[in-house]
Amino acid sequence: MRLRLSKQFSFVLNGEAVTVTCPPAYTLLEVLRHVLHLTGTKDGCSSGDCGACTVLLDGRPVHSCLTLISQVEGRNVVTVEGIGENVPKCYAEEGAVQCGYCIPGFVVTTAAFLEENPSPTEDEIRDALRGNLCRCTGYVKIVNAVKKAAGGIG
Repeated sequence: MRLRLSKQFSFVLNGEAVTVTCPPAYTLLEVLRHVLHLTGTKDGCSSGDCGACTVLLDGRPVHSCLTLISQVEGRNVVTVEGIGENVPKCYAEEGAVQCGYCIPGFVVTTAAFLEENPSPTEDEIRDALRGNLCRCTGYVKIVNAVKKAAGGIG
């Protein structure tokens, strides 16, 4: 009997159908970065604690470091590369980007949050971002960027 180490997985990535061949034990993060060479999604902790690897899976934020590629079969994935211009632009304009490592996860989380709640309060913004950690800022500029992206005052 021959052991099959890799398998094909098909899903929609940033609006395009893709098929990858990799071991079923690969995480979505590993596939994005090392198979598809999309390096916007970051590997901050590999344990789901920091949010740097956040992507949208069928419109919901998930930690790609904890999501096996087999869980993505036939589903829709959006990475920071697939997010529109408004949210990243607001982060830049508000100076919410310092080292930038955590920002892709914040941007993806923000985009999904604003889809659900286009006019959030500051408390709702802070609650929505609680799964994303930044080691460089005090979060004020990040919260202001979300307010600006929602059409509020930064």
